[in-house]
Amino acid sequence: MSSSNRNSAKHVKLFIPGPTEVRPDILAAQGQAMIGHRMPECAQLIGRIEPNLQRVFFTEKRVIISASSGTGLMEAAIRNTVNKKILNCVNGAFSDRWRKIVEANSKDNEVLAVEWGQAILPEMVVERLAAGDFDAVAITHNETSTGVTNPVQAIANAIRALPNGDDIMILVDSVSGLSGARLEFDAWDLDVVLTASQKAFALPPGLAFCAVSDRAMAKAKTVPNRGYYFDFLELEKYLIKNQTPATPAVSLLYALDKQLEKMLAEGMEARFARHRAMRDSAIAWAKSKGFEIFAASGYESPTVTCIANNLGVDIPALNQYLRQHNMIISNGYGAKLKNKTFRIAHMGDLQMADMEELFAAIDAFMA
Repeated sequence: MSSSNRNSAKHVKLFIPGPTEVRPDILAAQGQAMIGHRMPECAQLIGRIEPNLQRVFFTEKRVIISASSGTGLMEAAIRNTVNKKILNCVNGAFSDRWRKIVEANSKDNEVLAVEWGQAILPEMVVERLAAGDFDAVAITHNETSTGVTNPVQAIANAIRALPNGDDIMILVDSVSGLSGARLEFDAWDLDVVLTASQKAFALPPGLAFCAVSDRAMAKAKTVPNRGYYFDFLELEKYLIKNQTPATPAVSLLYALDKQLEKMLAEGMEARFARHRAMRDSAIAWAKSKGFEIFAASGYESPTVTCIANNLGVDIPALNQYLRQHNMIISNGYGAKLKNKTFRIAHMGDLQMADMEELFAAIDAFMA
């Protein structure tokens, strides 16, 4: 057997909610010759990337590129936009990360928590905002631990309708949503939306991106102790020159450049439709076997389906079986959901044929 065939045989197809499958041509793009981050070639590379990122975010505002995880830009959002108090909307493990970051940065906060599997609703947010002196709201667009997509557009509309709505920063973690689940930065009047490369972008880990509104940039000028690495003002100063303040992950930028071209060639509407179709197929398969969907009806994520393990399937044994067939899914996230749920991701460049292959393998295990 050739070396390439051996590597292919060992490849485990990822149906986990990140990192996701990366196509061979995108992986290969990282192998281009290295360039210096202050060379004109790197500025040209970022100059190609930036307008394409704007198209994916549906924005004409700046999109910051960071050599970090999405969590880094969550911290950036907090450090740059919160002076008074922030309302953290929590309906799962990853939305609770907002709270942890806020408290680690000694910012005043309150938590709006709902039962895991349920969505954060506009009226809940408005009610809590009316009871306190808040200048920011943090919400997770797509809660990866529960498979719930929160109605960010409706929440933003409700916030902006408040008497002081234009003074409230709307901060959105769309790490496992953006480019797979619809989000329109400008039209929804958001302030910071962040995501990461290893989810629906179908890239290797190591890059994060965030769109930042003019309102948020103006707010940052009033916030002391923003730090350095994630200071929006410093980042924009370099972005204007198609640069980054510190050395970027150049190899990953090559992959991003190529992937953005592929994504936009598919078309964002087609990409959203493909993700919804895979989501619908996962839900239909699960229900046909007698499983229940963990996410509240009407809020099921287009990128990851969280399935209640009401049939008592041995999830570790299932994954061991799937590994023998070069596939893997995710157990429930954390002690609260481990073995009580399992998650099937359908994000990035996966196709319906991939989903059908996975369902057939699980069917064989359960037979």
